[in-house]
Amino acid sequence: MEEKVPPQPQGDYPPPGAQGYAPPPGAPPAVGYAPPPQGYAPPPQGYAPPPQGYAPPPQGYAPPPGQAYAPPPGQAYAPPPGQGYAPPGAYAPPQVGYAPQVGGVPAGGQWMAAPAAIPGCPQGLEYLTQVNQLLIQQKVELLEAFTGFETANKYQIKNTLGQNVYFAAEDSDCCTRQCCGPLRAFDMKILDNNQQEVMHLERPFRCASCWTPCCLQELVVSSPPGTVIGYVKQRWSPIYPIFDIEDGNGDLILKIEGPCCAIGCGDVEFMVKSKDDTEIGKISKQWSGLAKEMFTDADNFGIQFPMDLDVKAKACLVGAVFLIDFMFFESTNNQNNQRTGVWQ
Repeated sequence: MEEKVPPQPQGDYPPPGAQGYAPPPGAPPAVGYAPPPQGYAPPPQGYAPPPQGYAPPPQGYAPPPGQAYAPPPGQAYAPPPGQGYAPPGAYAPPQVGYAPQVGGVPAGGQWMAAPAAIPGCPQGLEYLTQVNQLLIQQKVELLEAFTGFETANKYQIKNTLGQNVYFAAEDSDCCTRQCCGPLRAFDMKILDNNQQEVMHLERPFRCASCWTPCCLQELVVSSPPGTVIGYVKQRWSPIYPIFDIEDGNGDLILKIEGPCCAIGCGDVEFMVKSKDDTEIGKISKQWSGLAKEMFTDADNFGIQFPMDLDVKAKACLVGAVFLIDFMFFESTNNQNNQRTGVWQ
């Protein structure tokens, strides 16, 4: 039996304008309906930028309560929130002239502020232009006090305010100190608060007797080291210790005269005089107390001189103190072998 095929529509299919189909080309859109969307919305342009890095990790560990750690060298920590540091200039400037804590210079005590350079003045002697008195204190050496083993002498030179001006250290070998005692030759280095050698004293070995006038004591003063600025020379005298202070050319500028007996329970004074025998100052060996005088050879000296005295002459007077100390007040091996005068 033959199957019947339904008739096919003639013309366009689907018919123009049929419901659910797009209108024929050129036909106005249907009234009441929004026009179809023209494609899809464009995708977002990229992604939101990631956060700029991570929060910095804490710098180290928190210090224990009530304490704080020092910042790394050359850096500093910010002040805590809500607080702050004083603006620049609000604090007093640091004190100038403290001893560095290295080498042989003692770190304790306050040092005199370094003055400005002065034309014609040897570098390092500018301190002497500002003082008319100095105190020279020999340091007590415990090894020497308890064993009698002679050690190199060390001295602190201070002004009247107790501020350190210089530090002096003897430079001699052990054999010379033990065998020659107070007669020993030595070099004395005088340092400032920057550990710079500003003066150098040299004492050659000489006999100590009034019967040997050809071998009298002498001290050479140099500043800067290598440049001689003066001499301290013992003058022959059978009664009184007398010293001449000469400049670098060997011309007499000052004289020092001591007592006939340079020993006793009190201060011993050596008078400083001008060329015309006018007293202008003095060097005093100060009494340090019975115990210190008996069991040590650590001595204290004071120097007085005019404020306007030439700085090189002041330096020579400082050198004269060390020569006088070794000649009359230095003992060896805890023995009471100090000289009482030029005749011993």
